[in-house]
Amino acid sequence: MPLYRFAALVSVALLTACAANNEPAKLAVPVAAAQSADTLYVNGDILTMAGNEPAYVEALAVDHGRISYAGPRASAPSAQHTVDLGGKTLLPGFIDSHGHMVAFGKNLIDADLVGTPDIPDLIARMKAQATQVPAGAWIVGFGYSAKKMKENRTPTVEELDTISAKIPVMIVDGSGHLGAGNSALFAIAGVGASTADPVGGTFARKADGKALAGPMEETALNMVREKRPPFEGKLADDVITGGARAWASMGQTSAQDCGIGIGNDDMAILRNAIAKKLLPIDLYVCAKNTILDSMLAQANEVRADAAAGRLALDTRVDGDTRYINRVRMGGVKFWLDGSVDTAWFTEPFTNNPPGKTGVYRGYEQIPDAVLNAAFDRLWTSDVQINMHMNGDAAADQALRAIELAVKKYGMRDHRPVFIHASYLRPDQIAKMRAYGAIPTFLAASIPTAGDFVVHFWGADRAAKAAGGGTFVKEGLPFTLSHDAPVSPSPSILGIVDAAVNRIAAGSGAVIGPDERLTPYQGLRAVTAYSAYQVHEEKTKGTLEVGKLADLVILDANPLKVAPTSIKSIKVLETIKEGVPIFHLDAARQ
Repeated sequence: MPLYRFAALVSVALLTACAANNEPAKLAVPVAAAQSADTLYVNGDILTMAGNEPAYVEALAVDHGRISYAGPRASAPSAQHTVDLGGKTLLPGFIDSHGHMVAFGKNLIDADLVGTPDIPDLIARMKAQATQVPAGAWIVGFGYSAKKMKENRTPTVEELDTISAKIPVMIVDGSGHLGAGNSALFAIAGVGASTADPVGGTFARKADGKALAGPMEETALNMVREKRPPFEGKLADDVITGGARAWASMGQTSAQDCGIGIGNDDMAILRNAIAKKLLPIDLYVCAKNTILDSMLAQANEVRADAAAGRLALDTRVDGDTRYINRVRMGGVKFWLDGSVDTAWFTEPFTNNPPGKTGVYRGYEQIPDAVLNAAFDRLWTSDVQINMHMNGDAAADQALRAIELAVKKYGMRDHRPVFIHASYLRPDQIAKMRAYGAIPTFLAASIPTAGDFVVHFWGADRAAKAAGGGTFVKEGLPFTLSHDAPVSPSPSILGIVDAAVNRIAAGSGAVIGPDERLTPYQGLRAVTAYSAYQVHEEKTKGTLEVGKLADLVILDANPLKVAPTSIKSIKVLETIKEGVPIFHLDAARQ
């Protein structure tokens, strides 16, 4: 049900339940008061990430999950354990500014279609998956790219029927915005020749203009995908533990899933994780706009269960009660447009994507009225509004909604998130500054999709896409994201490398050299700025006294290697609140 048809008002308690106590506990004791500690780190590059220029300290102490000292070795407190870094690099734990950890965990269970070269190979991978799925489950695969396959198209319904005639088959491309299904899938989803295309999406049709051809995009894919049978029992556990393990292996101590509700079992998976305390890292979640009320109501139910003694909640060392056993139900997400070939622009595409004719500008996914109603409802709450956008017309829609909210209710420190914000005009950036909006640029797509962006959008728009360099010049905060599983790996160092070099993997061309970042600027975007984006800068993002001891140890310093080798740096250890949660040697064994 769209947001504007929800019940007119939700109580203030309900709106703030997912973000109660927006001010974390005061930071820990000052440096001078530190006399002893649990752990002391020395003899390495300890890069604090505090400030616009690199700053190092000789020693860092951790006590009871927080940083209790950061300064000269000679003044460091005694400690029960001393870690000799041996010249390695210690940084704040990386913070995922936009990813889909729950979806990634599900994909670990599905067929891996990343890099499939052609349709026969895709069919073979899916047939192999069919032998592994339990009774009642769908045969699902993720990660193919039609543009990179020999046939330059998505498989048809008949081709997918060869995988199974009776079991639903669904494939989703690497962007998450396009896919296809077999006949059994459409039958169980209740979609047929007479089904109208939903607003913001399409079902591909055969020559008669009615019969389903198999491919589907945007909201059409979503209306089918949400019918998937739920992950339950051990499968639900594996979704969370597998996703968290992958995030931690990339140095991330805070994950995100901004799109909860794409799967109809997402909230159940989260509640299972909360009840069983499955998460070793923090997880910030945003609800798909159509399930916001459900998410907030379930947050209230969890807190009520805890108050009644039916659920045990861990106490956080930072006192941040927005988290419930490491899950923070913090925001809502709206999709304003699509991906590279369905982005919504004010000016036409330079070259139309396959199947698009005439003057093509992409298309919007939701009406202004829906977004405006959300800002009316949420601008003065602690529910953060996140908006997916790639084209500048989508950014215009977001800015119109913010402007109306400011006129009605005044400015506040809401920090609306512009997800991807791939192409922004200078006038839009000026408005973002005025309203406190922050972009999270999909840096991971620069190597993989850069050549396609140049082809479809033209060289000028491509050169400004994911324009971190402009935001540096303007002195504005921004973050970098991997959007995994949209990118196959949740690698933070990979996206820093991509934003620093901006090299398209296919052509080898540097796309938008003026938008390249320095390695330090890239690291700021995945630490200090990422903490700021989600209102957690008081406790995360830099190595400063009183902040959480969320740390990552790397085998080399990203500031001291060749820029093109940043992605090859290894994460040796990830530490959450002073407790090691990933160690490379153990993972190898």
